[in-house]
Amino acid sequence: MVHIAVAQFAPGVNKDENLAAIGKLTGEAAGRGAKVVVFPEFAMFTAPKMDERFVDSAEPLDGPFAGGLAELARRHGVHVVAGLNERLDEPGRISNTLVALGPGGDTLAEYRKIHLYDAFGYKESALVRHGEIADPETFTVEGVTFGMQTCYDVRFPEVTRRIVDAGADVLALPAAWVPGPLKEDHWRTLARARAIENTIYVAAAGQCAPTGAGNSMIIDPMGVVVSGLGESPGVVPGEVSPERVAEVREKNPALGLRRFGITVAE
Repeated sequence: MVHIAVAQFAPGVNKDENLAAIGKLTGEAAGRGAKVVVFPEFAMFTAPKMDERFVDSAEPLDGPFAGGLAELARRHGVHVVAGLNERLDEPGRISNTLVALGPGGDTLAEYRKIHLYDAFGYKESALVRHGEIADPETFTVEGVTFGMQTCYDVRFPEVTRRIVDAGADVLALPAAWVPGPLKEDHWRTLARARAIENTIYVAAAGQCAPTGAGNSMIIDPMGVVVSGLGESPGVVPGEVSPERVAEVREKNPALGLRRFGITVAE
């Protein structure tokens, strides 16, 4: 059994203030026993409108913000998952990137968002480059394996299925889920569906008001929301257990009974 936490806040345009908020929440999570803390998408920098400010704010993964996250992981002895605006060698574009940092401050896994938010009136791909499709990267904590994906990816079930096929017991799902009609319902329904159909835990960490819909939660392999938050900043802990995954998969062996695999579209 591993104690984890999801943390939500509303990142702004001041990266130092965002890192300080992450530090406060990391300390709170660690104080409640968490070994893994999952933060939202674009935790490094978020502006009210996706424009050139996202590009100007971008840093490499060995830059000062990632270095600050690594120091927080070392200080509190935890694993930290968070979303960064990664600088690219392509002018005017960034990568929407997740990093998982270990308690030694080392980078354990990276994920670059594959499905960009070109929906509901937004055009993320105007500034963000799609992540390359590659074998999912995972990291393991006390026998529990974690994978990562980002926000809009949750609307594409094959993304999670590939992560499960890579051995994940827990999906870390950082998001900046934009509020709107039925959007909170979509968020909760889709996150629970990914847990149920894959018989895994989902640790969904969203930005909260005013930039995001909040509703961060930890979902068990039966789709039960075991802990969650509303619209305000905060941390909520939970437990993930490989025994619970095995128990659910014995009752519902859907992964073993499936008749179709995943292929990558051209």
